[in-house]
Amino acid sequence: MMKNSRFNSALAMIANDGAQMTDDLKQMLEVDTCFPPGNGYGAFADVMTHLLQSLDFRFARVSVPEHLWQAPDGSAYGERVNLLASLDAGAAENCNLYFHTDTVPAGDGWRFPALTLTAAEGKLFGRGAADMKGTIVAAMAAVRAAQAAAIPLRFNPVFLLCSDEEGGLYPGIRYLAEQQLFSGHLLSFNGGAVPRIWAGCFGSIDLKVIITGRSAHSGDPVNGINAIETALPLMNALYQLKLEVEQRTSAMPSPPHYQGKPLTSLLTLAAAQGGSKGSTIPERFELLINRRYAPEERFDAVWQELTHCVENAMRDSPALDVMLQMIGHLAPVANPDGTHWPRWQAALSQGFGFQPSEFKPWGSSTSSDMGWVQQAGIQEILLGGLARPDNRIHAADEYTTLADLIALSQSILAYLADDFQPTQGN
Repeated sequence: MMKNSRFNSALAMIANDGAQMTDDLKQMLEVDTCFPPGNGYGAFADVMTHLLQSLDFRFARVSVPEHLWQAPDGSAYGERVNLLASLDAGAAENCNLYFHTDTVPAGDGWRFPALTLTAAEGKLFGRGAADMKGTIVAAMAAVRAAQAAAIPLRFNPVFLLCSDEEGGLYPGIRYLAEQQLFSGHLLSFNGGAVPRIWAGCFGSIDLKVIITGRSAHSGDPVNGINAIETALPLMNALYQLKLEVEQRTSAMPSPPHYQGKPLTSLLTLAAAQGGSKGSTIPERFELLINRRYAPEERFDAVWQELTHCVENAMRDSPALDVMLQMIGHLAPVANPDGTHWPRWQAALSQGFGFQPSEFKPWGSSTSSDMGWVQQAGIQEILLGGLARPDNRIHAADEYTTLADLIALSQSILAYLADDFQPTQGN
């Protein structure tokens, strides 16, 4: 790869920018953007406006209309603020850098405060450090270094700081894409620090079933209807459907740790809640079902199969009411390949030291809000990020490292910089 002194100078600036990166990450982690409920997006947009304004970005706030994202169970509340931060670098094409600003709830089991930055054991701990506020830090450092070294950019960077990737009915990036509020190609940072060519991912449906019975004293149950017990035929039927569903394979290449086994459709009984104490027959029982479906499956068919299973199992039930609520949905991503991928692979090699021969295509049965972007007409989606198998994303003590922040930042700089010219083999 040909590099000039300005480009090398910018790479060195990133390598020496650790103090600013950690300070930026600290400010981001201290804003609670956990979903549910997702009521911290406006505060996070305020922080990002403050951090980005010194880099000459222009800002637009776009809120998703409430009737689109409001789930029937009321678990989501607060304005769905999405921040578009654009930098006019004089380039002919925009590169949209996508970040979701929400995190999963902190949860239990942390050794360090979850909603702040703790530097310990050579790691940077905090909810969102890797997934994915740390990726915003890396992108900011790349732009900061490019400006300090006066590097011309091949693409105008547009930060898309979006709501509701971790759950909900209408992610912010879906609304932005459907409203055509950005143009150019898209680089998503909802991926990992690995030499991967993204081959797509499954869709995901969260279906909540609410069963209503009639409470009574468990020692005198006359006229009582036990909501939990009436759900037993349903759980048995769903388990049988699970066995059937998980025989269906996808043509999408599977991750390396699958060791050649194919990706399959999935059905999970994800949560169950009902009852309060031993002396009372439970009046209400809630069951959460998650269904992962491959790009080869049609949503309508998947939804019909799932709801028919519930309806058939509960047709003769003594329950007073059975209510079905879809509380989350992400569309699958089909093959997101395109003309920008070779340059992004070369840029990742620049930052992380990957060899071209290491890059392999694979998909996953995890899900992404990028499916909605494809449905809005944008097929090619680049993928990178900070995720690694051991950095405890969605678990207690989530962390990233300064080394990975620097490597990702240098990759982003290389991709954006006009001075970066990958050799033909990359």
